[in-house]
Amino acid sequence: MNDPFYVTTPIYYVNDEPHLGHAYTTILADVLARYARLRGQPTFFLTGTDEHGQKVQDAAQARGISPQAHANEMVLRFQNAWENLHIANDDFIRTTQSRHTRVVTTILQDLWDKGEIYQGSYTGWYCVPDERFWTEKDLVDGNCPDCGRPVEQLEETNYFFRMSAYQEWLISYITQHPDFIRPETRRNEVLGFLRQPLSDLCISRPASRLSWGIPLPFAPDYVTYVWFDALINYVTAAGYLSDQDRFERLWPQVMHLIGKDILITHAVYWPTMLHAIGLPQPKTIFAHGWWVVEGTKMGKSLGNAVRPLDLVEIYGTDAFRYFLMRDMTLGRDADFSEAAISQRYHAELANDLGNLLHRLVNMTQRYCEGQIPAPEALPDATTSDLRTHTEILIGETFARVEALALNEALIAIMEVVGEINKYLEHTAPWKLVKQGETARAATVLYYAAEALRLTSLLLHPVLPEKTAELWERLGWQLPARLADGLHWGGLQPGAKVNSGSPLFPRI
Repeated sequence: MNDPFYVTTPIYYVNDEPHLGHAYTTILADVLARYARLRGQPTFFLTGTDEHGQKVQDAAQARGISPQAHANEMVLRFQNAWENLHIANDDFIRTTQSRHTRVVTTILQDLWDKGEIYQGSYTGWYCVPDERFWTEKDLVDGNCPDCGRPVEQLEETNYFFRMSAYQEWLISYITQHPDFIRPETRRNEVLGFLRQPLSDLCISRPASRLSWGIPLPFAPDYVTYVWFDALINYVTAAGYLSDQDRFERLWPQVMHLIGKDILITHAVYWPTMLHAIGLPQPKTIFAHGWWVVEGTKMGKSLGNAVRPLDLVEIYGTDAFRYFLMRDMTLGRDADFSEAAISQRYHAELANDLGNLLHRLVNMTQRYCEGQIPAPEALPDATTSDLRTHTEILIGETFARVEALALNEALIAIMEVVGEINKYLEHTAPWKLVKQGETARAATVLYYAAEALRLTSLLLHPVLPEKTAELWERLGWQLPARLADGLHWGGLQPGAKVNSGSPLFPRI
């Protein structure tokens, strides 16, 4: 597979504190990127922060520092969190970086020159926290429909992008490209939204009211609306206007991962912007569900927000990553509870996976002088079946990942881990040794260890730290490319196994 895999998260608002929603999207992108690298696919994984806007300006003024200094401090919360969560992104973009502001400025000037932007007056209800205008019919009990907070009426002269001109084109494009917006429920939601007349998009704020933003090149008394600025990050990082060859390789393959709450901005604003600019559309915009507690979306104001690093301190990073990937069906909401994390941790990671490694290493040390044994040339049917099922699992795992059925992929992998455990119980190598069938016992231990190595390789994108530890215990020398390890026979007879503390100690 030579086509590159380009995956993005939303860029997170720099004033936020990283929470479970941020962590989930970023871990999901990281896992997909790691699976792409595992199968040898050229991969580019982008995340970053959105650093302009009213809230940043107000927070900086309250602290008596510049907005840039404030952003420089706040961005570290995300960068440190992603490091602690084993996020292996290829780029981290900040909308205050000059590489980005240059692209935004060039695009704005080009759209202005083409007549895609015009000046007009606007009266509407403005939500300061969300930095967004709403019409009267949008309001819920007189408040912002997104955050529920009060709005204020503003009348301003501003600049507008002719988004309404592309309504019929967008409907046609979505209809003709069923994989453009996924899952299907979100695609239908966008098409439902487009049944109403589409307004033009206000893309500016007067600098007299908001100075912290990218100035419009044709009207420096105005700054760019934060969404028009933020969405462009995806093409900036891919090399638009800076490395055209790289951009043309990456861009047609891009997958935007987003939460369903920002679907309209990504599936309506962004496609019309790209079309006006003259650029191709993303390959896929995938909107995942929310983590909920007893049916209610998490939120700081509700007091049920989860701080991911608090859970990492208890269960470890890899176990936290495993739970998030295992317990959400992509596209649907998922229930969060610490009891569910504990159950997954102890039943699947500690008992099934960790205990299997412990037993294999102990038996290899007791019966094979601590070295991976050489298997017989002609194993029995049960042993051959274990190899067959493990090899089939490799293709099935990548097919499920390609279909974004990560939870199903993990279920299938852990079923084979369970099969290895049952294989050991059925063959009982300790009994074979007592009966003098040492060659047969060696074969059993080799096949069980090799099946574990391959299943752990398929778990590596989710459990990067623990699988590396597992390989060290099995004495497996990693190839230069992990993809080269995706075949039977990677464990070399004579390799020394190593004892250690439990892979997932009981909590």
